[in-house]
Amino acid sequence: MRYGIFADVHSNLEAIDAVIQAYKNENIDQYLCLGDVVGYGADPCECVSRVMSLSAITVAGNHDWATVNLFSLENFRFEAAEVIYWTRTQITQTERDFLESLELIYKNTDLTLAHGTIDNPKDFNYMTNGYIAWESLRLLETRVGFVGHSHVPGIFTKGVGDQVGYRQDDSLDLIEGQSYIVNVGSVGQPRDGNPKAAFCIFDTKENKIFIKRVKYDMEKTRKKIIETGLPRSLGDRLLIGM
Repeated sequence: MRYGIFADVHSNLEAIDAVIQAYKNENIDQYLCLGDVVGYGADPCECVSRVMSLSAITVAGNHDWATVNLFSLENFRFEAAEVIYWTRTQITQTERDFLESLELIYKNTDLTLAHGTIDNPKDFNYMTNGYIAWESLRLLETRVGFVGHSHVPGIFTKGVGDQVGYRQDDSLDLIEGQSYIVNVGSVGQPRDGNPKAAFCIFDTKENKIFIKRVKYDMEKTRKKIIETGLPRSLGDRLLIGM
């Protein structure tokens, strides 16, 4: 099985279209989305449509749930909350139904998905260090888990002695006896200093994970954000990946 796994599209149509185009060369069997399809960007309806067209198994992100009043706006910075208010005015019943249907956790025999952490997923915490990762690794019932939310790709590992390690390699060979939680980065708003859209591939036959990047027309996305009247900073930051 080859999974195409991506996260944090954030209403960035140009970025998700570039990722979908890149996936066409990867022989993907099943798409998985780690949430936050909406928020920050100017094309929420179109991005939900793209994810639905992939038949992607999708878990809820905090922006997704906040857009349909399932997560409090008190948890958001002013600019993020402003975009959520705007997004509520843009989506149709189709997008609303999709966002309301999203669950917090997905698990099959190969993997586990969550937006932020596997422990207390409804709180949408950030997995930013080994201590936080340990709580999710402790609960992980599959060999590999995948998360997003921080917009920074990286891999937490747990091996002999339950020591937690961290690496930022763009490929990984799975080792017997170890468990992993992979942050796949962000399609629509990277924050690791690399403005290219990030996406992930998990090949269960080869026991390999890849994190890849692809260029997209970020100037077009930035212009849309500004012309829509959303905070200019949300467009400007796309150019530097922060």
